[in-house]
Amino acid sequence: MFDALIDGLWLVLQWKAFSLMMVGMLLGFAVGLLPGIGGAATLALMLPFIFKMAPAEAFAFLLGMHAVAATTGDITSILFGVPGEAISAATVVDGYPMTKRGEAGRALGAALTSSLLGALIGAGALALAIPVVRPLVLTFGSPELFMLAIIGISCITSLSGAGARGQIKGFAMGLLGLLLSTIGQERQSGSLRFDMGMMYLWDGLDFVPVLVGIFAIPEIVDLAIRGTAIAGERQPENLKAGVMEGVKDTFRHYWLVFRCSVIGVFVGILPGAGGGVAQWMAYAHAVQSAKNTKDREGFGKGDIRGVLGPGAANNSKEGGELIPTIAFGVPGSGAMAILLGGFLIMGIIPGPDMLTKHLAITFSMVWTLVIANIITVVLCLLVLDQLAKITYVRGGLIIPFVLLLVFVGSYTANGQIADLIVTFIFGLLSYFMVLYGWPRPPFVLGFVLGKVIETYLFISVSRYGFTWLRHPVVITLIVLMVIIIAYPYIQQRRDRLRSPANA
Repeated sequence: MFDALIDGLWLVLQWKAFSLMMVGMLLGFAVGLLPGIGGAATLALMLPFIFKMAPAEAFAFLLGMHAVAATTGDITSILFGVPGEAISAATVVDGYPMTKRGEAGRALGAALTSSLLGALIGAGALALAIPVVRPLVLTFGSPELFMLAIIGISCITSLSGAGARGQIKGFAMGLLGLLLSTIGQERQSGSLRFDMGMMYLWDGLDFVPVLVGIFAIPEIVDLAIRGTAIAGERQPENLKAGVMEGVKDTFRHYWLVFRCSVIGVFVGILPGAGGGVAQWMAYAHAVQSAKNTKDREGFGKGDIRGVLGPGAANNSKEGGELIPTIAFGVPGSGAMAILLGGFLIMGIIPGPDMLTKHLAITFSMVWTLVIANIITVVLCLLVLDQLAKITYVRGGLIIPFVLLLVFVGSYTANGQIADLIVTFIFGLLSYFMVLYGWPRPPFVLGFVLGKVIETYLFISVSRYGFTWLRHPVVITLIVLMVIIIAYPYIQQRRDRLRSPANA
């Protein structure tokens, strides 16, 4: 194992593999900054270029690109409130309010450092878990994956506002997201639902136009109304000090970063869950880990923990997704399914051979994740001073550029004008949500998880009837779900009992 580990490092550091990894990182950097294109789509576009490469070179190129896209997607999310990747949406919730408060450097420093730690933890999990992960993957069938998605939905209690009114609004928005996720062909029977006679809606609403509209349009309108820079009229922060403060924040909350990284690895291992689920579950965990109700009030308004949790989970899930892909040929996400095509192009069959005959290539993937993220974060930290200055440029100059990002990102999702209309409609809906105090994260969580819940519920009922409710893992997950739902209320009650009025 040790020899294979060293051989894997040597394979990555050979000049051709290392050069190709740098080219992939450059592409990933651009893709991460531009909303809508997505790491999976870029992987698919790059597959034809790997035919003449050696396996280690091909995977250094592809994984270098994919790993960096997940990291740099947070930069656009924090600076402009536009998710660079659909899986970076949770970073917007607290990252962009910090930018508006004049703390862009701190938010970027925290996001990048937590991303690096998350990537290292994910790579470590990949290196350690491959030989022992088989029982875990085989334990999770469709009923268990359905319950995991329901646990994700139960995080709505943490993403909603305080008090009964806030909780009701949160659940209402979560249900609206679930409802809108059912638009299009029903996956099992093929029957059309809510398509309104439009062929565009047969495949349902795409994540990218919806998420970009939900998060970006209200912020652009707000910036236009204020007529100032994104950071307002504040004096420019000491950018280097702000970045270093963000780095220190990561280590101040190292235990939260570690836990959210573990969440990302775990969700990544389970096929079909995806990076969006990992980010929102990590964000919900960051909220729930607050000491009391008062400590939770800063979330959604620029709490650094709301940047650290999603940032760590976003990158650690890359290592988690590779585990079932390499060990069993079961892709953990759409991007990993495309990477699986790369395996076949190289003539490598995932499974036992990856742990024996091709062990050095397997470890080269671990090293690629580590090296690519270290280089990316170091380079980004060097130029963050210049990036953060954008937030002090007059709004009138920034708005056209951000609008271009929004509509180019939305259009590239499917290449249809209808995507731009969807972005505008959901942007308008989101503006009124912000105006009247309806929370956006529960809506996004319901929309992201809707298709997953529907698919696994159908498979579970078709295969097991309702006997799947008696599966031991399902029962355990139901108990966990009840605890997650009840915890905010228990915390509120405990705070009331501790308050001076009850002393």
